[in-house]
Amino acid sequence: MAKIKPQALLLQSKKKKGPTRISLSTIVSCNVIVILIVLSLYATFRHWYHRSNDQLGTGLETFEHSEIFGESTRSDLPSYAIFSTAKGLITIELNKDSSRDVVDKFVDLCRKGYFKGMLFDHVIKNFVIQGAHSQRSGVAEDWIPKGKAHSRLGISPKHEAFVLGTRKPNKDSKEFELFITTAPIPDLNEKLMVFGRVIKGEDVVQEIEEVDTDEHYRPKSPVGIIDIALKQEA
Repeated sequence: MAKIKPQALLLQSKKKKGPTRISLSTIVSCNVIVILIVLSLYATFRHWYHRSNDQLGTGLETFEHSEIFGESTRSDLPSYAIFSTAKGLITIELNKDSSRDVVDKFVDLCRKGYFKGMLFDHVIKNFVIQGAHSQRSGVAEDWIPKGKAHSRLGISPKHEAFVLGTRKPNKDSKEFELFITTAPIPDLNEKLMVFGRVIKGEDVVQEIEEVDTDEHYRPKSPVGIIDIALKQEA
């Protein structure tokens, strides 16, 4: 085999090509692709950012609307009301399912202290004990249930003993009075809206029922509600 002379090797090395140069068009194309990717990522970010803000804004508007107009869900309302009276404690289970609007108004008035010092101004044995503010006319203001009011408890076809109700509002009487029945009274179905049931303190109700009254069924000695505490658990 013939040997290649050193001069020939030197000439061949000079003929070898250097590194391939990247063309200008390739550089421009790559830059364009990078810019498009960045713009696409930015557009995606803006889309999700505005979407999350819109959802947050809608949630806040709904919350503010419910706060302004007093709207509340069934879970927001307390389940029990504990009446503190001069004779002892009476625990009422509130009926939030079939009497939600009435319970909502009752809870609102409790939180405003409306029932503090309310007297049982009529006590009729084997009938009802009635609480009202005879000297505070108009304090409760006008109130009308927003939905179709149920005048009885879902589990009871009649007004049984030891249920709590209020008079249906009308043009003559707009106060929020309280009635606790002491016997089954079916004929009250058209007059009262029942929204609770006594679960503890029946003996206290009966003790109030036994107070001495005048010929107009007004207690001779004042007896009434000292305060009402709202609870989620009895």
